Amino acid sequence: MEEKRPEATVGGLIVRSDGKILLVKSYKWNNYFSVPGGHIEFGERAEDAIKREILEETGLDVEVIELLMVQQAINPEGYYKRDVHYIFLDYLCKAKNSEVHLDNVELQDYLWINPEEALKLNLEPYTRRLLEKYLNKTKDTLSIS
Repeated sequence: MEEKRPEATVGGLIVRSDGKILLVKSYKWNNYFSVPGGHIEFGERAEDAIKREILEETGLDVEVIELLMVQQAINPEGYYKRDVHYIFLDYLCKAKNSEVHLDNVELQDYLWINPEEALKLNLEPYTRRLLEKYLNKTKDTLSIS
């Protein structure tokens, strides 16, 4: 019997030049809004994985800015699979283009939205925490400048 282990995954909070962020909907998260992402392949750097996943799922080319946060999801509520343990490496990414072409396999819908307005949406909990971290970081950066 195969030993179960946590799986490393990446997520991307994508920011467009006008400051809007990309949110997506997936049946995997019970149609809550989330961010694009997926598994890191063996031998693949996390930064390369997030670029690949975003390109595959949305058609967007991104620049990875920084690792914003690490989260653990153990049997996450609202996720279509049970008995999973994911380690999310969540990155802030800058969109190099903004024309989204969904793969319609992983993702079924998307929207570009102001980050503050996004908090009013039905977000899955990990995306909500990521967005709050981003907004707090942005606020701290603005208050220093």
